[in-house]
Amino acid sequence: MRKLTVPINEQAIRELKVGEPVTLSGVISTGRDAAHKYIIDNFVKTNGQPPESEKEIYAALKDIFREGVVYHCGPVISQEDGKYAFVAAGPTTSIREEPYQADVIEHFGMRAVIGKGGMGDKTAQACKDFGAVYLHAIGGAASLIAQSVKEVITVHKMEFGVPEAFWVIRVEDFPAVVTIDSHGNSLHKQVKEQSAEKLVGLLNR
Repeated sequence: MRKLTVPINEQAIRELKVGEPVTLSGVISTGRDAAHKYIIDNFVKTNGQPPESEKEIYAALKDIFREGVVYHCGPVISQEDGKYAFVAAGPTTSIREEPYQADVIEHFGMRAVIGKGGMGDKTAQACKDFGAVYLHAIGGAASLIAQSVKEVITVHKMEFGVPEAFWVIRVEDFPAVVTIDSHGNSLHKQVKEQSAEKLVGLLNR
């Protein structure tokens, strides 16, 4: 089990291989469809020159995502005495972010993406080019994963709704498995290709 602490340097990422279990500790942020589109429209397309109204959040996200981690997650949140807590924190299907993820990795110098189900060739290439990995979290274990979330530090863009906001959280020993590494290897692609071969074999019997 490899223990990673956020921020993660490139050398640590390059040492990881597909199939390797890891745990993450440190400050990360959630981000789903609305969050990724927001990043592309306001930061990537503007070459890092966001509208005046978005400069403060841009500065905050740069601090979090530089050598950092985004978690594809729409959490279930409780609030008591003005404090937020994660009740459930299961991963969201990541392929929905495929149109955006490579550009987000490049723009921020991001080191890891957490989700479920894997991502496509564009994201895999970005992981190889810029030194990042895709980490598969356990689907169906939302309450268990939430135990790794020790603190909700802040939230950005609550107007997107609870599932789509940027939830900045401190995690300890968050469990995941490397399924796309920084060397061009993808377990998701391998499984897809092997499944296709088996299907052809069955159909040709």
